[in-house]
Amino acid sequence: MTVTQLNFEQRLEALNASTFIKGLAQSRRGVEREALRIEKDGTLSQKGHPEALGSALTHESITTDFSESLLEFITPPAIHAQTSIEQLQDIHKFVSDNIDGELLWPMSMPCFIEDEDSIPIANFGESNVGKMKSVYRVGLKNRYGSMMQAIAGVHYNFSFSESFWAHWAALHKQEHTQEQVAQDYFSLIRNYRRTCWLIPYLFGASPALCSSFLNNKSHKMKFEKVGKGTYYLPYATSLRMSDLGYTNAEQSALQICYNELDNYVRLLREAMQTPSTRFAGFAAGEDGNWQQLSHNILQIENELYSPIRPKQPTLSLEKPTDALVNRGVSYIEIRALDLDPFSATGISSEQMDFLDVYLLTCLMMPSEQLTPDTIAEARDNMDAVVLEGRNPELCLKEHGQSVKMRDWAKSLFEKFESVARLLDKANDTERYSQAVGTQWSKICDPDQTPSGQIMSTLLADDADNSALGLLLAKEYADTYQKLSYTHHQESDFAALAEASLKAQQDIESEDDKDFATFIRDYYAMEQA
Repeated sequence: MTVTQLNFEQRLEALNASTFIKGLAQSRRGVEREALRIEKDGTLSQKGHPEALGSALTHESITTDFSESLLEFITPPAIHAQTSIEQLQDIHKFVSDNIDGELLWPMSMPCFIEDEDSIPIANFGESNVGKMKSVYRVGLKNRYGSMMQAIAGVHYNFSFSESFWAHWAALHKQEHTQEQVAQDYFSLIRNYRRTCWLIPYLFGASPALCSSFLNNKSHKMKFEKVGKGTYYLPYATSLRMSDLGYTNAEQSALQICYNELDNYVRLLREAMQTPSTRFAGFAAGEDGNWQQLSHNILQIENELYSPIRPKQPTLSLEKPTDALVNRGVSYIEIRALDLDPFSATGISSEQMDFLDVYLLTCLMMPSEQLTPDTIAEARDNMDAVVLEGRNPELCLKEHGQSVKMRDWAKSLFEKFESVARLLDKANDTERYSQAVGTQWSKICDPDQTPSGQIMSTLLADDADNSALGLLLAKEYADTYQKLSYTHHQESDFAALAEASLKAQQDIESEDDKDFATFIRDYYAMEQA
């Protein structure tokens, strides 16, 4: 069957049809929000994951990430952004009421941490799968340091409906299949990779960091100082996304690209099977010593640091690439978002509305194949914006040519405005256009960005990042206390916690092999 090639304008006209409008209204989104537990003085909590919250191994909405202190809240797929926010609020209320007076740190970059060894690695119990999760995190500490792993962010999960994909396939004279959906998600992802420098500009909220984060870190950044010990770059947007933060220089050599699912899977699997000279010195089970899961570039596929991932929910012990091969792409995960420190939930419904517009625009634009040059160009553009995004003279590279960031943003926003009207029509609202208008004001005035607001506050008061974070943490604790439950009651969360603890016990009792054999069998499992 010949695939019909359409440009943005042709797709925009087609999507205004009633069949597409109904499908667009059925899109789903969800949020994964991370937050460090801190004591009232701002220091990192040294307490284990509270039993009242349930098992971090098996709970469906409250778990931990790298550290016992790094909570992660997960909302299920929802039709409306406001539903996701309300679900997050419910989780925040329950957690805040059950962490014995501790607070949730509202910023992405950690603070009040003088020693990496004071960051407790997450404990998932005595089962083989629980031990595997913990050893993986020990490996992350040895490979990259604990401080980097204590950085918190927000992941935004988004999927189009099956109805939408069926009509999209028909529009392009394709058969609606699992392979077609994956191919089109990858088209979206490629355009996201080219333009995702926009994300740290609009939503980056880590222009400054505490001096403790820089301890023993080599860098070439020309920091300035504010307050007693806060370092910043004048035009930075998201130091979390810089080489200081949640990135991995060794992985950049992998050239993971998104031209097609088969190639993406092959490159990821190769990284899991390729020995790393850098990590060879850490034990991977020799004489029972587990400093990491393997000596390879990636211990598991989730170790790949990327601003976006194609996702398919995994079955028990199923590798993410096997899930993708077996069942295709179910949704995409946006991973370039800092916590919004001006939101009690770390993300707002208006931000989610804009992301919906942005992602649909990425799908609607023609999407060329990525090359090593365009991958490098996208990476350089991201690096430039995270360090100098608020510089009004900043230039990026588009197709090898220098272009002012603002001019490129203007051309994108012209498309966003059209797509926002489309989503407004699909959802009988004006909020998508309003969300685009709010973000456009940040392009016009960098001081309106979260990073700009943070720096204005710190510089006006000669204040520390830590003081601002602690002030907001205490304010939000009061906010959580006053919230009323919307979708779940306290008793519901208590029941979920109890059920998760029982599920962990069941998993532990069912183990029938030693840990070394379990890990060997995991890596030897036949690939899909």
